[in-house]
Amino acid sequence: MLAQETSQLLKKHQIRLNRRKGQNYLINDHILARIIENSHLNDSDVVLEIGAGIGTLTIPLAEKSSKVVAFEQDKKVSRVLKERLQELEISNVEVLEGDAAKMEFPYFNKVVSNLPYQISSPITFKLLNYDFDYAILMYQLEFAQRMVAQPGESNYSRLSVMMNMCTHTELLFKVPQNAFLPPPRISSAVIKLVPQKNPQADKFFTNTCRALFQHKKKKSGKALLQSFHEISSLDLDRSSIRNLIRKLDPKLTEERVFNLKGEEILTISRELKELMERYDEKKG
Repeated sequence: MLAQETSQLLKKHQIRLNRRKGQNYLINDHILARIIENSHLNDSDVVLEIGAGIGTLTIPLAEKSSKVVAFEQDKKVSRVLKERLQELEISNVEVLEGDAAKMEFPYFNKVVSNLPYQISSPITFKLLNYDFDYAILMYQLEFAQRMVAQPGESNYSRLSVMMNMCTHTELLFKVPQNAFLPPPRISSAVIKLVPQKNPQADKFFTNTCRALFQHKKKKSGKALLQSFHEISSLDLDRSSIRNLIRKLDPKLTEERVFNLKGEEILTISRELKELMERYDEKKG
């Protein structure tokens, strides 16, 4: 039913979906039902949806919540969405046109989205700046697996660390390629993400993570040395940077990056920050 309805709407409005823009529309009724079921919405919820498309998720979300704030960047698709909402007499959806990665989000307490895959990373990190109950999000399977990866696994990354330190993230279920129109090249997965405020995971920690994972197979001391510019703008020569790194816990600087736990990266970050503050004071 959903597949037929989607095809008819696209044909009627002469919309050609573009894979490069992440326009892969869900056409599987069963998967849609599972997403809505896992959202556990009630009539007091304000739901944020990013990449609303023609309203496949938007409409059932509106039926179960107080309000839906729906972002859609494609102006033609956005007009179709508004037209559908008007025809169905749905008045509790606010459609916002534009790039959600660059716009401020109005108030929301839950997020339910089939994310455009090319903005998965910036949107995920952006969401961590907001207070909300939880998010049910569709990602490419590879990205979802990186989100829940553990130290030592091949797909363990900076994303894995940040998710582990700042959220409770669970992979709920996988979604086959044929659940979309057009089918993406790889499978997808639905993630439940519950934010957990971690004041220790500050900007310095984030920068340290970025520096380390630019060289994830190297020892962490060498990774820090080679990407120190990601951590600080202090005008330090290579010898000074090496001396700072030598003062860190050698057990951690000798460990390869992809084996480091989030708490160990936090220790590296905290020690390095203290050393740099002392260096700055002496120089001043």
